Amino acid sequence: MKKKKVYVALSADILHEGHINILKIAFKLGNVTVGLLTDKAIAEYKKLPLLNYKQRKEVVENLKFVKKVIPQNTMDYRPNLIHIKPDYVVHGDDWKKGVLKKSRDQVISILKKWSGRLIEPKYTKTISSTIIKSKLQNLENLRNNRVGVLKRLIEAKKFVRLIETHSALAGSIVENLKSSSKESKVQEFDGFWSSSLAESLTRGKPDNESVSLETRITALSDLMDTTIKPVMFDADNGGRPEHIPFLISSLERQGVSAVVMEDKIGLKRNSLFSDQSTSHQDTIKNFSDKIKIASKSKKYKDFLIVARIESLILGQGVEDALKRANAYSKNGADLILIHSKDKNPKEVFKFSKMFKKSKYFKPLIAVPSSYSKTFEKELIKNNISVVIYANQLLRSSYLAMKRTALSILKNKRSFESEKNISTVKEIISLI
Repeated sequence: MKKKKVYVALSADILHEGHINILKIAFKLGNVTVGLLTDKAIAEYKKLPLLNYKQRKEVVENLKFVKKVIPQNTMDYRPNLIHIKPDYVVHGDDWKKGVLKKSRDQVISILKKWSGRLIEPKYTKTISSTIIKSKLQNLENLRNNRVGVLKRLIEAKKFVRLIETHSALAGSIVENLKSSSKESKVQEFDGFWSSSLAESLTRGKPDNESVSLETRITALSDLMDTTIKPVMFDADNGGRPEHIPFLISSLERQGVSAVVMEDKIGLKRNSLFSDQSTSHQDTIKNFSDKIKIASKSKKYKDFLIVARIESLILGQGVEDALKRANAYSKNGADLILIHSKDKNPKEVFKFSKMFKKSKYFKPLIAVPSSYSKTFEKELIKNNISVVIYANQLLRSSYLAMKRTALSILKNKRSFESEKNISTVKEIISLI
């Protein structure tokens, strides 16, 4: 008698007794095909798995209950089900509510076409990959995986959000922050931006490289020890070419995922100021050589080199930016950050459309500090893969501290400020 066909979808990042229970039930029903969710599919509704698809597939296809493993590229099961036409789909009953309910409804509807059945064993509440990961998040081995997380996020998600975190406390806030959208999907920041501006100002120094790269890298350890999200490091222009190998190796040791170097030289002045007379743009050749050195210096292949182009800041125009983007990409840049201080993103979008047509196109990063009215959907529409909210947390903390201090001075007590500040208990609970 021919065995029935059974389909089970798994992410299988951390296999536990709940997964084994599902597979045992499926195995008793017939030959089991596992639709292993790709990173892209998982990123549609929760955080990326610790292990990549290839690593997870190696584990699952060696389980005795599993006949075959195929990729499931989205949370929509239907493409795989139409192809296989299984007699049974087996899934825990935890998806009757929440973000996966839509997927369940689609499965039930498509199975009716060939009289297939959905089998829903009782969900094992006491165990899950999420629970296990939360217990593991402070272990040292997570740091080793951390370097490559940002690259996987960019490959898996349509859009990646980074936000400036000027302290370990700011990092802890962002790490635990979530917001539900109208589509019932959980929204969160994907990682951190280690800002040269923010880190200088928190030390009471001007944003002109007064704080050395070495000092900033050392200070990263507090953030890295208290969070697990990926970090992109703002390295200004990267320093002298002979110092770049040390910069890259130091960042990799900390677990940083990417370094951003800008193509300006001279005495640094923040790009958002109108007066840029103390600095000017490096030559394409010189900066391309820096990128080559950085690319050759990295130990981890998934560590990302980002070239930040200042052509629009310095009034050199879109054509100059495009010429530089092609050269930097050709010489080893993994991503291109196109910067602008205009209140309208028109030039940025013009550049992005032109660069998209280039054979040297690489994922684009935008920093909409000046054009802050622009919605993320507009960035996505214009080929932007990563957004950096580069200084908003520092600016908000400055304003909040100033208001609180003034309130205490004015009222000769702290009571009036209490309604606008968190409780000590709330902060302690976060840590």
